[in-house]
This record gives sequence, structure tokens and C-alpha cells, in this order.
Amino acid sequence: MTDDRPAWARRIAAERQARDWSQRDAVRALRAHAPTELPAEDSMIRQWKRWESGQAPNDFYQPIIAAVFGTVTHALFPAPSRRDGDKEILTASGMETLEIVSRLNRSDVDGATLDALRITTDRLCSEYPYMPSDQLLIEGRQWLRRVVDLTTKNLTLAQHREVLALSGWLALLVGCVEYDTGDRHAAESTRRAALSLAAEADHPEVAGWAHEMRAWFALTTGDYRGVIAAAQAGSQAAPNHGVAVQLAGQEAKAWARLGDRRQVEVALDKGRRLLEGMPHPENLDNHFVVDPAKFDFYSMDCYRLVGEDRLARTLANEVLRAGTDFDGTERSPMRNAEARVTLGVTAARDGDLEQALIYGERALQGDRQSVPSLIMTSRELAAVMRQRYSKEPAAQDYLNSLQELGREKPGFLPS
Repeated sequence: MTDDRPAWARRIAAERQARDWSQRDAVRALRAHAPTELPAEDSMIRQWKRWESGQAPNDFYQPIIAAVFGTVTHALFPAPSRRDGDKEILTASGMETLEIVSRLNRSDVDGATLDALRITTDRLCSEYPYMPSDQLLIEGRQWLRRVVDLTTKNLTLAQHREVLALSGWLALLVGCVEYDTGDRHAAESTRRAALSLAAEADHPEVAGWAHEMRAWFALTTGDYRGVIAAAQAGSQAAPNHGVAVQLAGQEAKAWARLGDRRQVEVALDKGRRLLEGMPHPENLDNHFVVDPAKFDFYSMDCYRLVGEDRLARTLANEVLRAGTDFDGTERSPMRNAEARVTLGVTAARDGDLEQALIYGERALQGDRQSVPSLIMTSRELAAVMRQRYSKEPAAQDYLNSLQELGREKPGFLPS
């Protein structure tokens, strides 16, 4: 039979079962997180049954249920997202790319042109998850040059700061794509340029993301103390922006790799509380927006590393569900790839080599990849393969595929 319950209802049941909780246990956990007294236990158990069957909880209970499972409200009960692409540019600004470029060549710049540039920058950052890396890199660098050139025009002080901030966002985007494709040195130079632009524009959010990139670079190269230092620097630079949530997630990943379970939970809880207190983002597709579903992605990585396989598996399935459209189109192919590695790791630990290989090989097949992150997570699956299945030819084939991926991008070859 098909399960036609809403995704959130299936998830809270799966989360409960992954923790070996009865519904009574779940209600007791709910009571522990509630800010006020709840109805009697038997009444709440009946209510929990209704929730798991698909009857939606009200606005009071939604954040409490999310807290029980270590996530945020809009990860469990998502609001609709938007993706309008080029149509949005025309709707908001009335300009096509040719007209924007023509306006940029004038001696002065008006408000409408800056509006169009803001929308173009948002569009490019929103195409990061799925646009082919080579294409996005070319387009991102073109727009970065155009916007930087504006600093030579006749601008007001406010316009000058706006242009510097837009240049910073575009530099962040270009640096991310450079790193995805294995160009570490270019990515670090671009990241430093973004940090410099942030300082000149007095823009804490751009500065925070520049520190987050440093944390990401350190994470994928095994410098876990460097991750923590960068995360703390970024949190000081932008404590009230969404990037602080992602910095907490990166810090949690580093603590997980250092084997400190308590600090993992502290960092995750910090990020969850920050995200729960922030307004829901308008554009969930923008790479520099921390959408609620991304928090489940961080937690998945941490729970896989600390050996909580049932929780990691539950979250990996949720990441895949949230990152795939109804027709099978992948909205978040890079997150999905790491979710498949997680499923591969947990399957391998359970003794299911066939499923582990299916997930591991599928993770390597996507057109849009963050090679450093993919190799980093795939190392864990490779380690289990070597430990448990070193004599299996199929496991050796997978290990060879991973080595080949590493050779294609020097500097990221897995050990």
C-alpha cells in the first residue's frame, strides 16, 4: 500500500522510531521541550497519534516537535519556495541582460540599474546548486568584472557601498565554484578578495560568508581546528545573520571528525536555536541563504560520523526527499550526493555491500558536484569498504572509481 500521509507525518514517525521511542516516549520528550504545561499524557498520546496519521499540528506545537527531533520548524513543516530565474529579472526590473550591460557603460548609474544588478546577483547565486560548474564560473566572472568596473563610475557614497557589496557576493559565488572544481588556489584568492570587499563596504554578512568558505576549505582538507577557528571568526563578524547557522554546522562537522560528541551537540543546538529565531527566507534557492532543510543536512553528516546510523539514515532519506522534485528532478544534487554516501556508509556497516555500492556509485555520477566535499565524505565509505570488503571485486571497483575522481582534481586525492 502507498503511504499518502504528508511528508512531515512520515518523518516524525521515522524520527521517533530511529530513536527507539514509543509514542509515550515522544510525548514525554515533547513535554520536556514545551515552554508551558501540556495536557494530560493520555490526551497528548492521542494527539501524537493524530499527528503521525497526518493531522497537522498547530503553530504552537510545530516548533516544539521540531525541537524534540533536533531540527527547526520549517525543515519539518516547509513553506513553499520560489524559482523564477530570468523571468524574475524582467518582472522586477523590466531589463534584459543586454540592456543592463548597456546601462553599466554609462558614466553614471541609476537606481533601476542597481536593482537589476541585485536581482541578477540573486539569480546567479540561486543557480549554484544545479547549473554546470563551467557555465556558472564563466557567467559569474563576467558579472563580477562588470560590477567591479562600476567603482570607476560617478556613484554616490550609498551606491559605492552597494556596488562593493554586490561585488563581494559575486566573488563569494565565484570562489565557491572554483573550489568545487578543484582550483583551490584561485578559490582562496577570490575568498580573500570577497573578505576585503566586505571590509570596504562594511558588510558583515559578506564577511561572515568569507569566513564560512575558509571553514569549508579547512574541513575538506582535514584542518579541523582551522574549521573551528574560522567558524568562530565568522560568528563574531556576522552573529545575527543566517551565515552564523551555517558556521555552527561547519563547527559541528569538525567536532564530529575530532570525535567530541558533546561539542557536536552543543554546536548543532546553537545553530538550531539561531535558525529557529530567524524569519523564513524569501528565496530558498540562493546558495547564501540557510534554508531550514540545510540544517538536516548538517545533522546527517554529524550523526553518520559519530555512528548514529539510524538517525543518519533517517536524515539522509529526508535530504533526498527535500532535494528532489515530484518528477525526479534534483533540486540539490550536491546535497543528494552526500546523502547517498551516508546511505552507503550505513548500509556497509550493516553488512549490505550491494546497497552500499549502489548508493556510493550513484553519488559519483552527478553532473553537478562539489568534488572536495564529495571526496571527503566518500573517504568514510572507502574506509568501511577496505575494512570489511577488501577482497570483494565490486568493492575494489568502487575504490578505483574514487581514486580516479581524486586524480582528476589534484590536491583532493583520498588517502
